[in-house]
Amino acid sequence: MKSTLTLLVALALLGTSGLAQAASLDLNLGPDAVQFEATGEVVDGISLGGGVVHSEYREDATVFHAQLMGTDHTRDHEVGVGARWTQYDTDYGNGGGLGLGGYGYVYLPNLPAVSLGGYGFYTPSVVSSRDLEDGYEVGVRARYAFAPNVDGYLGLRQLGADFDNDSGSRTLDRGAQVGVRLRF
Repeated sequence: MKSTLTLLVALALLGTSGLAQAASLDLNLGPDAVQFEATGEVVDGISLGGGVVHSEYREDATVFHAQLMGTDHTRDHEVGVGARWTQYDTDYGNGGGLGLGGYGYVYLPNLPAVSLGGYGFYTPSVVSSRDLEDGYEVGVRARYAFAPNVDGYLGLRQLGADFDNDSGSRTLDRGAQVGVRLRF
C-alpha cells in the first residue's frame, strides 16, 4: 500500500511540473521527522501539489497528501485555501480522508525579505476511510528570502490523527523544523 501511494504522489507531482506556470519544492527536517512537498500552479491562482512526512516522533508514521488550492500571492502576502486528501500509514492505524485548510503569510513592511505565517488542515470523520476517524496538521513558520527564489525558514509543526481502533488519538509529529523552499 505504501509503495502504491508513493507512486501516485510522485506521478501527480510529475504531471503538475509540465503544466505549472510557477512551482516550488520544499524540504524540512526536524529532530524526528523529514518532510518533502512540491506544488505547481496549474493556472493562475490554482495550485496542485503533494507531499510526504515521515516521522519517528513516538512510533513510525508516514503521511502522504495531495491538494488542490486557490492561491493569491502579492508582495504583501501569500494565501491559499483548498482541499487536501491525506493518507496515514502508521503503527497506530491506517486510512485517509478529504480535508480542508490553507495557509497564510505576511511580509513585514520594513523587512520585505521576512515573512511570518502558518498553515492548518483538518480531516473530519465524515470523509475518512479505514481506521482514520479524523486528522490534522498545523504549523507556524518564520521565513527569510536568501535570494529571489530561495527561502529558508524555522517553524513548529504538530501532526495528529484519531484512529477508531484501540489506538485512539495520537500525536504523530510535534516539534521544531528547519527548511528550505525553492521557487521557480
